[in-house]
Amino acid sequence: MIIKNNADVFEKDVDEEGIVNVKQQILIGPEDGSRNIIMRRFRVLAGGNTPYHEHPHEHVVKIEKGKGNIVNIEGNEIPICEGQSLLVSSGEKHQFKNPFEEPLEFLCIILNPERL
Repeated sequence: MIIKNNADVFEKDVDEEGIVNVKQQILIGPEDGSRNIIMRRFRVLAGGNTPYHEHPHEHVVKIEKGKGNIVNIEGNEIPICEGQSLLVSSGEKHQFKNPFEEPLEFLCIILNPERL
């Protein structure tokens, strides 16, 4: 069993094309012995966003703090907030945006892409 304090996990700036003001922590992953799943924590800072993208794996998202918008496959922005959970299906284009002053924080759990 692995038990970690989230505050002790390194938080890095996500520096990829289309990403603005996003930080990430790998809370549980392969380095912890988890072969099949990865639990990540993202913080989308004020004015930040993830890219409008898709990938071959589904993932579940739990909004931990704040509010923002998710852009769906039709390009519509849908408000999201703390206490909500989302399922993003494989191949479904999506994007997280934070037009607000407070960070949008969410957990994102995926299958380990190396195991697919």
